[in-house]
Amino acid sequence: MNNFKASRLVYIASVAAMVALPIAAHAAAVQPCEDALKEMRATKASANLTPDNKSKVDALEAKAVERCNADDDKRADAFLQDAMKLMGK
Repeated sequence: MNNFKASRLVYIASVAAMVALPIAAHAAAVQPCEDALKEMRATKASANLTPDNKSKVDALEAKAVERCNADDDKRADAFLQDAMKLMGK
């Protein structure tokens, strides 16, 4: 009888994991690059950047726009996150 209870618990845990994993993956989905680009540009407009950092941010923005136009939101967001780090955000 205990063996039955243990296998039933394993089954229930497996089903719960199969339901929870897609939900968690969806929650961690990549932000649309258009939204991230808007956020980065707003931050850039109010940021006080050195000329060196400004050129780096501009280069990252250009790469992000290129990736965004290619529907590669994941890589575009990565470039935009790097730009935000340079701006201290």
